[in-house]
Amino acid sequence: MKTICALCPHHCALEPGQAGLCHARKNEDGKIISTNYGRLTALALDPIEKKPLCRFHPGSWILSVGSYGCNLKCPFCQNYEISMKGMEADTLEVSPEELVRQALEAAKKPRGNLGLAFTYNEPLVGYEYVFRCAQLAKEAGLLTVVVTNGMICEEPLCALLPFVDAMNIDLKCFTESGYEKLGGSLETVRHTIELAVSACHVEVTTLAVPGFSDSVEEMDAEAQWLASIDRAIPLHITRCFPRYRMQDGQPTPVSTVKQLCETAGQYLQYVYAGNC
Repeated sequence: MKTICALCPHHCALEPGQAGLCHARKNEDGKIISTNYGRLTALALDPIEKKPLCRFHPGSWILSVGSYGCNLKCPFCQNYEISMKGMEADTLEVSPEELVRQALEAAKKPRGNLGLAFTYNEPLVGYEYVFRCAQLAKEAGLLTVVVTNGMICEEPLCALLPFVDAMNIDLKCFTESGYEKLGGSLETVRHTIELAVSACHVEVTTLAVPGFSDSVEEMDAEAQWLASIDRAIPLHITRCFPRYRMQDGQPTPVSTVKQLCETAGQYLQYVYAGNC
């Protein structure tokens, strides 16, 4: 008998033992479980600006955590080595309690540590682990950051937001047809941004992919929409490098990134060029 995963808009209907599109959730005896719970592919103390978050405790460091899996299929994925893998990924087992303990230990060192950042792959496909870690982090006085593609349903998002202090949300492009090519939904991501802005600090990132998300007209519409929510939402427009299934392409010209930044800057107070 199939069981439906209610985490994201794909609503994968899974046979017993079958994994979802994200490669990180499966039907186990009629219950949807996270196969990547506590399984980390990356653990590093990073500058907060690397998330990127430029207006949330600038100059600070944060313990950054990655697992495997993603519920989009971007051909230009910059972290495809872990985001596109499933249970075969090389991982280290770290419980939520142990992760928070390590975060507290890092906070005692000279660099300090704000808390936990869930990043590198799409962290919310491992929702249960992120949720539990965020709960424990808040109890311990640590901050929680989530770097996400925003492809999550409203109910689980709203349950998580009270435990999240900041989010960086990828806005891959600003057309529904563009999102369809990635296996996603612009409407869903827009709604995620709107809900998150009302609950925590939010910054948005758009990867300027040549021929996909690098048009001035589309950036004009995107920036106007973000400004209609709040002109102070920081927007990161990031240079794309050939990766994954687009390795034969060319990096985004720096001039293109600067032009897009100028366009967005007509509407938004804080616009940052990334990877330039």
